Amino acid sequence: MNKELNSNQLISNIIEGIEKVKGTDITIMDLRNVENTVCDYFILCNGASNTQVAAISGAIQKTVSQAEGHQKPWHVEGEMNAEWVLIDYVDVVVHIFQDRVRAHYDLEGLWGDATFINLETNY
Repeated sequence: MNKELNSNQLISNIIEGIEKVKGTDITIMDLRNVENTVCDYFILCNGASNTQVAAISGAIQKTVSQAEGHQKPWHVEGEMNAEWVLIDYVDVVVHIFQDRVRAHYDLEGLWGDATFINLETNY
């Protein structure tokens, strides 16, 4: 299986995990045409509270593990305070924010050269 197909399936599984616990404001940032990036994609989403941010993180990891043959993230950061959790799957990095934290760090502004895909949520 090629890398792009792997990334697309991983992204699909991550989005499914986010939607299971009603994460909002889902954005896929394609960084492949940006110089000196650490990965190919960022996926950003919001949770309304520490509890929801933690639940989104858990749902993503469980969904990816079940779908991808027990694949675990390379690194996870921020689960203790659950204001900004980062899940690193090497080529795809997930950022789960509380609203005010996402606004403060403005990753979309910092990585403005990326291609953005904003997903609609129906809940």
